[in-house]
Amino acid sequence: MSEPVETAGAAAAGAVDPAEAPNLDFAGTTPYEDYVQADVLTHLQHLRSDDPGEMVFLVTTQVMELWFTVIVHEWETATRALREDRVPVAVDALKRSVRELEALNASWTPLAQLTPAQFNSYRAALGEGSGFQSAMYRRMEFLLGEKSASMLVPHRGAPRAHAELEKALQEPSVYDEVLALLARRGYAVPAAVLDRDLSQRYEPSPQVEAVWAELYAGDQNGELVRLGEALTDVGELVWRWRNDHLVATRRAMGAKTGTGGSAGVAWLEKRAAKNVFPELWTARSHV
Repeated sequence: MSEPVETAGAAAAGAVDPAEAPNLDFAGTTPYEDYVQADVLTHLQHLRSDDPGEMVFLVTTQVMELWFTVIVHEWETATRALREDRVPVAVDALKRSVRELEALNASWTPLAQLTPAQFNSYRAALGEGSGFQSAMYRRMEFLLGEKSASMLVPHRGAPRAHAELEKALQEPSVYDEVLALLARRGYAVPAAVLDRDLSQRYEPSPQVEAVWAELYAGDQNGELVRLGEALTDVGELVWRWRNDHLVATRRAMGAKTGTGGSAGVAWLEKRAAKNVFPELWTARSHV
């Protein structure tokens, strides 16, 4: 006779207090959907082959684009803060971007083990598509000082992307704003660097190297050294991104021509050999 009592007790114990239950009844879509737009995001995958591996390639690439967008937001926040002499705000944005770059770089993990045969099974679906055609990635590169007007050409057919890139080409990079800040703080950043054509790729300066060497020989807890270290963290992860891209491509396709007509691995090797914020690296030899 005790069993029904025990069953009823268990049911009562598992019952949800109506006051604690989540709201499940909405007139339209859920507030979560309204904010995140998950239905849009999860229906953007239009596969072009029957290969089951294409889905992870496409979704991973789309995730990369979202991380590019977040990182551009952080670096634009940092450039504005530097322009306004709000160094702690800039450092916070750069530090957030470091964590985001770590997540971005981890995006290579699902693709890093592709064999040539596995990649070839859906490579044709890409046509002439290639990552260097990403407008948001190009904005990242421009914010790093890697400027090139020729990289606007692929986006002539997309007016909004082209206009945003053209604007970014003419604006100061993160590093340009850092050097302008150092000059305002009394450091000997040469006028040729401060007044340079911002639409051109940044080139290293011995005088800027000397400024960083002077800073790094001083107060290790100083605001400008902390800024330099935040930039160095960013630069290191950008270098790792480029090298991870190189390794994944080398494993998947060897030395074949890239999907966008580039030299493939040879192109990526040249990119991977370069450091952003160059004097921050070379100045360490003089401290």
